[in-house]
Amino acid sequence: MSNPTMSSRLDRPSSLYQPEESFSEPADRRIDFLSALVILAKRRRLLAVCTLGGLILGVILSFVLKPTYTATATILPPQQSTSSAAAFIGQFGSLIGGSGLGGGLGLKNPADMYIGMLEGHTISDHVIASCNLKDLYKTKYLEDARVMLRRHVTFETGKDNLIHLSVKDGDPNRASQIANSYLDQLYNLNSELATGEAAQRRTFYAQRLAEEKAALSDAEIALRNTQQKTGLIQLSGQAVSIINSIAQARAQLASREVELQSLRTYATQENPDAIRLQEEISALRSNLVNLENSQRAIQPGDIQLPAGQVPEAALQYERQTRELKYHVTLYELLSRQSEAAKLDEAKSAPVIQVVDHATPPDKKSGPPRTLITVGCAFLGLVISSLWCFLCASLERMKLIPEQAQKLNDLKSALRF
Repeated sequence: MSNPTMSSRLDRPSSLYQPEESFSEPADRRIDFLSALVILAKRRRLLAVCTLGGLILGVILSFVLKPTYTATATILPPQQSTSSAAAFIGQFGSLIGGSGLGGGLGLKNPADMYIGMLEGHTISDHVIASCNLKDLYKTKYLEDARVMLRRHVTFETGKDNLIHLSVKDGDPNRASQIANSYLDQLYNLNSELATGEAAQRRTFYAQRLAEEKAALSDAEIALRNTQQKTGLIQLSGQAVSIINSIAQARAQLASREVELQSLRTYATQENPDAIRLQEEISALRSNLVNLENSQRAIQPGDIQLPAGQVPEAALQYERQTRELKYHVTLYELLSRQSEAAKLDEAKSAPVIQVVDHATPPDKKSGPPRTLITVGCAFLGLVISSLWCFLCASLERMKLIPEQAQKLNDLKSALRF
């Protein structure tokens, strides 16, 4: 029994017969490798012309583009934290324009913190001003100059913990100048931030030292005036002993009073230590009054004279001498403490060592002429290949009546 469908197909002319699968085949079906080679081979002249055109364009661009030079500087950041690290991190955010180093204390690599400083606004603004980059980049606003500068500068750190600072510019001298300016500004910012406890102590001792120097000068003048007035050059041993006893009593009294004031900040008056100190202060005051005002007679074997029996002129001279000795001793003490504070301040500032300063490069770093030439040639080949596949796809679509009709409608719609 014959199939009507098969007989109808056999009745058709062979010239008009085409498999239905050829018309139902999707247009975006992947082309196999051999078919792709056939398509490219048919349009080999187009491929050659486009590739050669891209090659010529790449050669022209490589010679037209302005050459660039790269100047590099290398920095060794401090590897040990200092006592002023907390103040250092706390002050950093406000000075660099909010770059955000709140987690700086948790950095595994100290170089990361210094890269953040280099990328901050404080250093970049000073570099822009010192190198006059706003005029060079022809920018009106400072923010635009920062963006332009950031495009020319890179900061990298490796396993060696060294910071590599690279600056690209069309002028080799200017490239090295910008890189070295970064180093100078980093040193200045690092020194400015290292104002911790040691720096405050140094400032305090410097002020006290200046005051004490003036007081010492006044004491010397007062002693000289007393010598000229009284004619005394040196006191007897008894007078010196009396004045030293009075000075010692005053020092003990002042020490106990300070101790009592400190105790009263956290203890009541019924505290046993407070009561004991009050009794000692009363006894010391009585002893001091006796030393200053006693008119007792000299007993046999007593080596100290009552204060009332010391001549007034000698007493005045000894007081001026004791005042001078006091200021001399205090000045020496403050001098030593001031020097110690300076050493502490020097230690508190992390030392940044410059391994390599930037020097004007003598070799161009760009543009990469070979890469540009090969890239343009490859781009021409890719574009021409895509064009070949597009043309082949359009030709196949024209063989399908429905697709051909859609192409015609599209052409009509695109006409103005």
